[in-house]
Amino acid sequence: MGKFKDIWDTGKDGGNAEKRSFVRYAIVATTIFVVMVGFVNQNNIVRWIKAGFEIRNQERLIERYSAEIKDMDSQIHGLTHSKDSLEQFARENFGFAEPGDDVYIIEK
Repeated sequence: MGKFKDIWDTGKDGGNAEKRSFVRYAIVATTIFVVMVGFVNQNNIVRWIKAGFEIRNQERLIERYSAEIKDMDSQIHGLTHSKDSLEQFARENFGFAEPGDDVYIIEK
């Protein structure tokens, strides 16, 4: 930290005045650049971090919906290839019944 303070002290420049003034300029320019890129610019770091979180959330949704689609595809396959499973599905979800059956509907 002592060397950093010495850079700003123009009384200690001596024969290295030109070199030390360039170092001061470089530090100021770099600081301004980092602030501009990090916080002021349209594509700042905060926005990148938020976008990263949003991407992770969207990927989780894609995985969940892919699993749901896979389950629905297997259910569709079962319903289209088996009359018994189709009949059971109709009874459970739509309250269908064969003649003579007693149907009890329990709402949740």
